[in-house]
Amino acid sequence: MDYYNISYSTATSLRKNNMPLFGAHMSISGGLDQALIRGKKAGCQVIQIFTGNTSRWITSKLQPARICSFNKARTDTSVKPVAAHAGYLINLASARSEIRDKSFSALLGEIERAEALKIPYLVMHPGAHLGDGEEPGLRRISSALKRLLKKTPGFRLKILLETTAGQGSNLGYRFEHLAEILKRSDAKERMGICLDTCHIFAAGYDFRTKKTYNKLIKSFDDIIGLSYLKLLHINDSKKELNSRIDRHEHLGYGLIGKEGLSFFVNDPILKDLPFVIETPKGKNKEGIDWDISNLRFLRGLIWP
Repeated sequence: MDYYNISYSTATSLRKNNMPLFGAHMSISGGLDQALIRGKKAGCQVIQIFTGNTSRWITSKLQPARICSFNKARTDTSVKPVAAHAGYLINLASARSEIRDKSFSALLGEIERAEALKIPYLVMHPGAHLGDGEEPGLRRISSALKRLLKKTPGFRLKILLETTAGQGSNLGYRFEHLAEILKRSDAKERMGICLDTCHIFAAGYDFRTKKTYNKLIKSFDDIIGLSYLKLLHINDSKKELNSRIDRHEHLGYGLIGKEGLSFFVNDPILKDLPFVIETPKGKNKEGIDWDISNLRFLRGLIWP
């Protein structure tokens, strides 16, 4: 099976009634394979995971037994691990050389682990310039990515730059930032974009009406190109439009709301892309797991 083909050889059998592929970020507590098992129980068709401890700079290479158990769980559950998410310590935009060096090594490790697990995408936040300025930050990110891609020839993994809320000095809150990084990295065939609905809303992109949604999609296509959009994080937002604050909310409980989210899942342009929720874990007031509840809500947004 070709795990790296985004059309996925099994995508047709997984999709029902022309619905997109829906899933959630799943914990790897107890083993990587457990994320797939948890995903199956929650009703996921796809999942996103961390491949290691995100609070450490260095994570050991995966042992063959762990890879084998992960692949077995993938087969047993029929759940697709579409993305790994890079650790939050990584900051390729930092003006401090020691932080950039650690970030480079950590991201290389993330790339190698995701490739070993045959996960097609690695999602990463571009980085924060920490007061040094956007242009130097963008330049450092692009330079590091260019070196990383040259260091991993033959890898089939794609690195996805995630849209950000722009909190603090984080870059990637404007489509122009991401387009510039793609252009400067010189390896567009190995890169793409992950669009997070909470993040872009907090960054100032409104899409709560059909008119503003169409404007958003056109802007993305004009500046970056829809061919680079490979994955969506579908989250509601606790904070208001243009707040520049990243706070995810359960679907339908935030300030984006049902209609704004429905435009994404019903857009025929996006129907073959995976949709992953990154909402808080736990149980709702009815005692139902929030992942199950949010996925039900998501499927309920599909128009007749």
